[in-house]
Amino acid sequence: MAMIKLDHISLIVADTQIALGFYQGFLELEIDLQRPDLPFPGAWLKAGEQAIHLLELPNPDPTTNRPAHGGRDRHLAFRVSDLNHYQQYLVEHRMDYSLSMSGRRALFCRDPDGNACELIEV
Repeated sequence: MAMIKLDHISLIVADTQIALGFYQGFLELEIDLQRPDLPFPGAWLKAGEQAIHLLELPNPDPTTNRPAHGGRDRHLAFRVSDLNHYQQYLVEHRMDYSLSMSGRRALFCRDPDGNACELIEV
């Protein structure tokens, strides 16, 4: 037996609609209507061949005292073709972000629930 590929990751969010504003509005991910409906609020989003499952549940993890730089925290990483597009959105919406400490074309930001996201230009 062998692992084939990553299917999805799950993120806990306080409010699905607010989280969708970030994942659909900023990251431009589409809702995946093919995924199962569960007995609690949430959403499935297409992320390339994989998916992100937003779970609207009480968060057992601390949301304060997280590292200021998302690269020093657990995070999702997305490959993007135009980092400037996303950086401009963050500036226009007055959202905090930091550039990669490695010097490569990447930035880190957080969703409304404090989950860190990395955007890497390819």
